[in-house]
Amino acid sequence: MDCKIAVIKGDGIGPEIVDEAIKILNIVGEKFGHTFEFTEALAGGAAIDETGVPLPEETLDVCRKSDALLFGAVGGPKWDSMPGDLRPEKGLLALRKELSLYTNIRPAIMFDELKDTCPLRQDIVEGGLDVAILRELTGGIYFGKKFTDGDYACDSMEYSKYEVERIAEQAFKIARTRNKRVTSVDKSNVLETSRLWRKTVIEIAQKYPDVELNHMYVDNAAMQLIINPKQFDVIVTENMFGDILSDEASMITGSIGMLPSASIGDNNYGMYEPIHGSAPDIAGQGKANPIATILSAAMMLKYSFNLKKEAEQIENAVKKALRDGLRTADIAGQADKYVSTREMGNAIAKNI
Repeated sequence: MDCKIAVIKGDGIGPEIVDEAIKILNIVGEKFGHTFEFTEALAGGAAIDETGVPLPEETLDVCRKSDALLFGAVGGPKWDSMPGDLRPEKGLLALRKELSLYTNIRPAIMFDELKDTCPLRQDIVEGGLDVAILRELTGGIYFGKKFTDGDYACDSMEYSKYEVERIAEQAFKIARTRNKRVTSVDKSNVLETSRLWRKTVIEIAQKYPDVELNHMYVDNAAMQLIINPKQFDVIVTENMFGDILSDEASMITGSIGMLPSASIGDNNYGMYEPIHGSAPDIAGQGKANPIATILSAAMMLKYSFNLKKEAEQIENAVKKALRDGLRTADIAGQADKYVSTREMGNAIAKNI
């Protein structure tokens, strides 16, 4: 298979971690007879420095001509003084919007090898934890009408039925490949948008009688993720709720440096990135954990290219590296020794 992949390395540790993911993809290509063609483009702070804007039109052209997008991270103190519409993060939001990437998939997986890093009691997560959180990505309060008038400010949460329908469809389809349970999270006792959300999800559920659906208010969902996270299989929710819950779930697993994400739209196009930020404080020091980005590349193979066997090879290679005792600084715990970004990437590549 020939696959065209747009690459945006971004800022901070972005270039380091993306390089390791590309290394892994090239190994997979050699082993399984696939060709991955990478085309680099700019976004975020690096794009601001080069072009004056966080998302140049040239970058969008590269992305639209590709089959998928591998993304690092953007932002850093260097650009904190920029006006709001020119901040590096605006480039990321614009990418999602312009490429119609409306479904964000963030798995929260507890690796047995790292269960000691979980902040919860062992009996709560014993036996494994694997939750997929689907966050609606292009609607809601982040994209609604907003204004400030002196001492008054307003942000509107807006959703159409169509926006809810399409992410609900994704949730039920993904649940069918897992344990066939969907939890829809809303605040329908208070919000009109949530009432529309719940009604629409119930309608879509009729098409998937083999998948169990239940509903949960967002405040209760936040508590349940701490009390009993193993009850969840697929969680689907709106933009802001998903932003908060997925960050909470990531910390339950022990390290934000371990978790990948996919932002997908129609026709299997997706942007794949680690959930962590650009960590400018450790950039260039070889301390960054590349595993989240490498696992994001595995998600790319699974969701955009339907290469499930190859994706599993990457996942298994990561697990073997952890079983062999390799740790980057963020997951080393009390140990004095840890491997560098490149050494972890090399070990995972060797395990393919």
